[in-house]
Amino acid sequence: MGSIGYYVAYGFIIYQTVTGKSSVGTLTFLAGSFRQLSSLMENSLNRFTSVSQGAIYLNDFHEFFEIKPKITVAASPLPFPKPIKQGFTFEDVGFKYNNAESWANRHLNFTLQPGEKIALVGENGAGKTTLVKLLARLYDPTEGRILLDGADLRDYDIADLRLNLGIIFQDYIRYQMSFSQNIAVGNIDEQANIELIRKAAHESLADTLAARLPLGYDQWLGRRFNEGVELSGGEWQKVALARAYMKQAQVLILDEPTAALDARAEYEVFQRFSSLTQGKSAVLISHRFSTARLADRIIVLERGSILEAGTHEQLMANNGRYAELFNLQAAGYQ
Repeated sequence: MGSIGYYVAYGFIIYQTVTGKSSVGTLTFLAGSFRQLSSLMENSLNRFTSVSQGAIYLNDFHEFFEIKPKITVAASPLPFPKPIKQGFTFEDVGFKYNNAESWANRHLNFTLQPGEKIALVGENGAGKTTLVKLLARLYDPTEGRILLDGADLRDYDIADLRLNLGIIFQDYIRYQMSFSQNIAVGNIDEQANIELIRKAAHESLADTLAARLPLGYDQWLGRRFNEGVELSGGEWQKVALARAYMKQAQVLILDEPTAALDARAEYEVFQRFSSLTQGKSAVLISHRFSTARLADRIIVLERGSILEAGTHEQLMANNGRYAELFNLQAAGYQ
């Protein structure tokens, strides 16, 4: 429509000039005016289009801030028990992700006793990581409940709960920050406590890595910085593992903590882990049965439910799924 109007106007003033009703000067003036007016109108419409497109994203932005968290805080939250006396108890706990047809976990019934080490074993997708996220109250159960010392986990203060849990998930983040800051995110309130950071690094064996870096604990990690250093997968895992030791946590949760480590480093990490968790509760998720044998009790998950549980010796004697998986893995070393 704009182009039609533009050329109709041109045709009209040319006609006016040809018939002698307008001069050549008027034709030149009007032609230039039309050209400028057309450019101004086009720019105005483009700006209007940009504003309307931006408004679409702005609407999404406001909708994002209107989202209410599903994890709610109790009106009068209970402080985390120090020390834990009865442990964590799962009572017929089930969890289903939004828009999912199948349950991630279903009919979980077990107790994590104070000072007990539990290993979660199972094939991929068995619900091991979801279980520990329920324990840390990153999710609330869809059905059933989780008790801590006899009280519902939802009645406890969330910040206090998570301060007493040291967690490293398998999908840890490689922060493009300094070596010390990468460790400090495990307990951000202590980011200036260099002694605690060094202690956590020593406990995860990351201190030997810091000693080899040009700037030590001040070394920038990642290639986004001119002086940044990129680490290997195993080295990043040691840094991430140190985050779990930044808290004086009563419960340690390690989700595939040594997947990228070599055999010697894995052995040293778990030897140190065993000494550091004396008197503390721990949950280990691992596909390596040499790691699972360190636990006091092993829970085998299948399709989100507990298939069998017991010590390594008991499960091997049962000759069930655990024994099958153990023998399959052991066959590769024979």
